[in-house]
Amino acid sequence: MNYTQQLQRLNEYQKAAVFDESSACLVNANVGSGKTTVLITKVMYLHYEKQIPYEQMVVLTFTNKAADEIKERLYALEPEIKEEQLWGFGTFHSVCLTMLKKMLPVENLGYTKEFMVMDPDEELEMAEQLILTYQLKIKYKNRLKKRLEQKNSKYQDDIEKLKALLKEEKRRQDKMTFDELLDNTCKLVKMSAEIEEVSKKNANLQDNENTGMQDISWIIVDEVQDSDEKQLELIDCLKKTQTCFFAVGDPNQVIYSWRGSAFHIFYQLKTKYQATELTLPVNYRSSSEILAVARCFMQQGGTLQGGRESGDKIQIRNMYDPFQEADYLAGRIRELHASGLPYREIAIFYRLQNQSEIFEHVFEKEGIPFEVSLKKTVKDIPVLDWLIKVLRFSVNPKDKSSGIAALADKKYGDGMSVKEAEKTINILSETRKTQTEILKSENAKSGSDICEKMLEFSKVYASKQVALPEDLWSYFSLENHLHPTTASYVEDRTYVMDFFTRMITYQKEQQKNVVEGFSEFLNMASLYGMNILKKEIHNENDTVKLMTLHASKGLEFSHVFITGVNYGLIPLQTKSFEEEEEEQRLFFVGITRAKEHLELSYYTSPGQYRAAPGPSRYLRMIPGNLVEGQEKDRESSATHLQDLKRQILAERGEHRELQEAGKISGGKNPSENTGTKNISVGNETVTTEKRRVRHPKYGTGSVVREDDMMLTVDFDDYGEKELMKMFSGLEELP
Repeated sequence: MNYTQQLQRLNEYQKAAVFDESSACLVNANVGSGKTTVLITKVMYLHYEKQIPYEQMVVLTFTNKAADEIKERLYALEPEIKEEQLWGFGTFHSVCLTMLKKMLPVENLGYTKEFMVMDPDEELEMAEQLILTYQLKIKYKNRLKKRLEQKNSKYQDDIEKLKALLKEEKRRQDKMTFDELLDNTCKLVKMSAEIEEVSKKNANLQDNENTGMQDISWIIVDEVQDSDEKQLELIDCLKKTQTCFFAVGDPNQVIYSWRGSAFHIFYQLKTKYQATELTLPVNYRSSSEILAVARCFMQQGGTLQGGRESGDKIQIRNMYDPFQEADYLAGRIRELHASGLPYREIAIFYRLQNQSEIFEHVFEKEGIPFEVSLKKTVKDIPVLDWLIKVLRFSVNPKDKSSGIAALADKKYGDGMSVKEAEKTINILSETRKTQTEILKSENAKSGSDICEKMLEFSKVYASKQVALPEDLWSYFSLENHLHPTTASYVEDRTYVMDFFTRMITYQKEQQKNVVEGFSEFLNMASLYGMNILKKEIHNENDTVKLMTLHASKGLEFSHVFITGVNYGLIPLQTKSFEEEEEEQRLFFVGITRAKEHLELSYYTSPGQYRAAPGPSRYLRMIPGNLVEGQEKDRESSATHLQDLKRQILAERGEHRELQEAGKISGGKNPSENTGTKNISVGNETVTTEKRRVRHPKYGTGSVVREDDMMLTVDFDDYGEKELMKMFSGLEELP
């Protein structure tokens, strides 16, 4: 689709945003209103109609996916666009990385252009090492990360000294944290502006070509509601008097306050830049019934108009526990797929990541293809975590902390102590001694072949344009380090070779030599991670998607099942009004992922810490005329569910413990009624054979445990439930 065709497809609200010529404009884009389309069309409009070069635009996103989508659309229109023209298109951190590497004098801050990016965990490890080296007295080390971020400390200890040492050590090792990418970009931009101002005054110049900075005509921001304080500061320092500002976002989707985003950002930006405020009120994603439910949880004023026809009413179901729900969903999904609905159009949301486990077990047994959205990266895979340290030291010999960690690794490294590893690196760094000479040295207990390889890597590969995975494997002698006799060898080797392949592919695409390409790839891996686990989310795969509500943001599915709508899960128990509001916005985000069908469920026995039985108040906020089917599905037999539960718990290593505690039966058919035999254990009586009873709400079941006050009954349709004898209302069955 070309630019003209795309423009013609916009509605009146979208066109108003694209054509707006204000110096600052904020677009309040309702969920599903086509904000990404508006943002991309705005870029095209500025380029084609207003003749603004791409080089003069900074288009900031919060995910690589969003940045790549924008670039791909532009490449499709103009295949001849060069990548350097789109230097300002990317996430906040990647744009800062580009500016620091190519446009700003990082040398003024004590860095080189080859600096590396370090993640928060790496910074914490460096801080802990400095504490040991300098014998610093630091209070509350378990909160060290947070304390390092605080500007002022109320405790009397060496935290300020640690901050100074940490700052110097990062410079010495030529490494920046994520936050420092933003901070240092702002510092250098301001320094460049001051230099430019002085130059104009002294030489009466209209332009300064020596600062390395591009003239930025437009700053365009996607999902602006997710901006934190440092990102807002970056926008402010890039925005000159003549720079225009355009941002799209939705205040109703502020769900990352723990990362620093805030609900009042729209007001803050509007006031600061005297911005025009426009809206995109029409939702093209969800049915009118789903939107009606979503309106119950909107906090920001304005309307949420529907652009689609009516659909199914909302389903609310009561399940006994997650086992029963997983079993029900397996059958429901099988029916939907048999009717022609692709698996990839079905999603199951939950509040906490550990809630996926039961769904995974049941779906595997029932043959339901699924994928779990996990925010895991290479750091979660030990062999890759070690390999990255090896490579980081290889491309940047100043990064001694990575080299030390690589050598000290007990499984894949040489198993040295930290002091031994540091001595070995120092000796090799200073003299490039051979392995034999190191062994003779009095300053180090042992030598290290891989240390020599890491230190020589830049010299060996700097001029090479090509590297093969097999060559790298051989160069670092990884066959020895991964230990072929271990059980994890085959999987570890697969991970390593896949990582090498990805890194080499990136290096070739960037048309850089091996060292430069690998260095840039490792920086990107630090910034964004690599979701290389087997259950990686790919929307093109025909699988059911399992994910947390947070992970669902930005996605859409035909059928959405939101599980565990119990107080303590949805919403979580909160400590403040602000946290409670964010929980509500998170639920709003989950609801608005659904296009055709939305089903909400709650548990009688949620089985999660601090989760209360029964429906959350959120379900009572939904008008009855929008809901149908509030009764629990009863198709699954009690025998089937109990067998399924036993099997899964056994696989999780819990079956024996639960049997010993008397929490599940020993495998007899629940339908058997063999009379009553009680064994007294203290004040409690454990029922080893079945005493059948009937409850007016829960139906028939068997007493499995009782004491003077309480009864535990295993109901055929509801599973186990504790009842007070005095109020149980149970009827004995013959």
